Amino acid sequence: MRVVICGANGAMGKLLQEKFGNTVAGLVSIDGMNGVPRSFAELGDVQPSVVVDFSHHSAAPEVAKYATENHCAVVVGTTGHTEEEKAAIYAAAKTVPVFYTGNMSLGIAVLCNLAKQAAQSFPDADIEIVEIHHNRKVDAPSGTAKMLFEAVKEVRPKATANCGRAGEAKREPNEIGISSLRMGNVVGIHEVHITTASQQLTLRHEACDRGMFADGAVEAAKFLQGKPAGHYTMADLLEETR
Repeated sequence: MRVVICGANGAMGKLLQEKFGNTVAGLVSIDGMNGVPRSFAELGDVQPSVVVDFSHHSAAPEVAKYATENHCAVVVGTTGHTEEEKAAIYAAAKTVPVFYTGNMSLGIAVLCNLAKQAAQSFPDADIEIVEIHHNRKVDAPSGTAKMLFEAVKEVRPKATANCGRAGEAKREPNEIGISSLRMGNVVGIHEVHITTASQQLTLRHEACDRGMFADGAVEAAKFLQGKPAGHYTMADLLEETR
């Protein structure tokens, strides 16, 4: 495996370099610090087998273009993409294998399955999703909260998301509330509250260290090796490990 890391000078980029070790074939970072190329054009021909992007969601089209031109897999570790950026990612998946998910944690994949199971078991329950992150996080709700909503929506197809309840906001029967908190240096906490008139079930996942996301990215990169073109998620990786 030959890995190119995009966003190499960021906190996650540095962790990824440690995790991938001698499989790193190239680094890219828009700031150009530490002698790292600013763009894929400056990188040269490093013959990558996978590009791992933990830079910024706006880089998605360029990352997708690089991957398709070099016939290599893609691991997308960013969130908060615009519809245009998502379209670029999905277009690349028609040509190369693309791992694109709202969270790189295997634990979150398990949480999504549990949330879906609980929603199915309590069809009349009110469901609320709460996500908590550090005060520097840009996008809200988090990509993971959106993943959890979509997981529940699989068994509640009429569900609608209410992000940030405010004002006169009486709960509608089919809605799922999503609340975002930003504070301190919290790595990431996600909770799903399933509440009936007589009981409440709370599912919770807490990320204790950002290394968890780097570990997930390494597993995703390994998972993509030899895979045909297509869009893959953490659920696919989880299924393969069963």
